Parts: sequence; structure tokens; C-alpha cells
Amino acid sequence: MSIVIALDGPAGSGKSTISKLVAENLGIEYIDTGAMYRSVAYYCVNNGIDYLNEEMVEANLDYVDIDFINGDVYLNGEDVESKVHTEEIGIVVPKVAAYKEVRSKITDICRELAKGKSLIMDGRDIGIHVLKDEATLKIYLTASAEERANRRLKEFKNVSFEDVLNEINERDYQDMHREISPLKKADDAIEIDSTDMSIESVVDFIERMAYGKDN
Repeated sequence: MSIVIALDGPAGSGKSTISKLVAENLGIEYIDTGAMYRSVAYYCVNNGIDYLNEEMVEANLDYVDIDFINGDVYLNGEDVESKVHTEEIGIVVPKVAAYKEVRSKITDICRELAKGKSLIMDGRDIGIHVLKDEATLKIYLTASAEERANRRLKEFKNVSFEDVLNEINERDYQDMHREISPLKKADDAIEIDSTDMSIESVVDFIERMAYGKDN
């Protein structure tokens, strides 16, 4: 029996870290949809495409090929895992991720990658849209904005807590209020507030739920 885990949540909630550990422990594939949107943002920035111009971004989507190898995201055959996870790209992502054709392309890629596999896929609309019918377990992972800002602060240099917190709150608002596939918890998802939980505790809980064991 395939295990298909959909893990959604806001920025900084620990989705990638948790998903990678669960995938490793369960021997299943990890698909980072956030890295896909970051790859589109990176392509725009790297090629001088005005990411605020929806038509221009969508006109270039045919030149964007995204794949995963050993958990790392590849853009047009290049490993860009380290290049897409930067503060600069993080600012661009909410803009391009709100465009209809961008979301449609990423959704198609995700569904193709998920065919016939056991996997954990994280993002912001996996449980309510991308793998709405395919997921055998849906998780909504969250944490307080302050805790998420503290986590993000460790990733960046020369930035203040206040700046990161403001970015987190702005990103939350954009994600939750976008017209297409806004961030929200699926009705059949299990919510985990990781504010006061260790990484190990969250991973253990998800693994037990994946096999139908809740105690």
C-alpha cells in the first residue's frame, strides 16, 4: 500500500525539515513544492524577467523544466537547491506563486511526480488541491509567527528579528488571501502546532499517523 502524505503550512513552520526526515525514516520520496515555486522565481530573477508582470512570467513557463533528484530540485537540468533558498528569492516567490498559470504548471508537475509512488509532499495547497484525493494522510503544520521568525532568523545573515517577523506576517497574509488556492487547512487534515514541540516529536507523530497508529 502506498503512503501519500500531504503536508501544508505557513512559511517557517518547518515543513521542509520535517518532510525530509519523515521521507528518510519511512524510505519514501520527498517532493518540495516550495522549491518548485522558488525555481520559477529564480528563473525570472536570473533571466531578467519582470516577476511583477504576470503575462511576461507566464509567457516564459515553457522554458522552465523542474525535476527532483535525491530530494534536490533541478531547474533545466541544473541543481539549484542551494540557489533558490535565499532571502532574495523568498521575496519574489509570493508574487509568482499567485499567478494562475504558474500554479497550474506546478500542480501538473506534482501530480505527475506522485503517480504510483509513496511520498511526502509539502507546500501550501497540497491537501486541499494538489493531492486532494490522492493523499492518505493530510497534515497542517503550523507554529506561532514569533517562533517561525526565530527559525528563519537562523537561515539569514545581517537581518533583524523584526524584519523577519514582518516578512513572515506579510507572507502569511499573501498566502492566505490570494485568489487561487489560498493557504488553509484541509477539512480532513490533522493540525500540528509545533511552537513548543521538538523536531523529533513532530516527525514521530507523523510517522505513527502514517501507519494509522495514534498512540
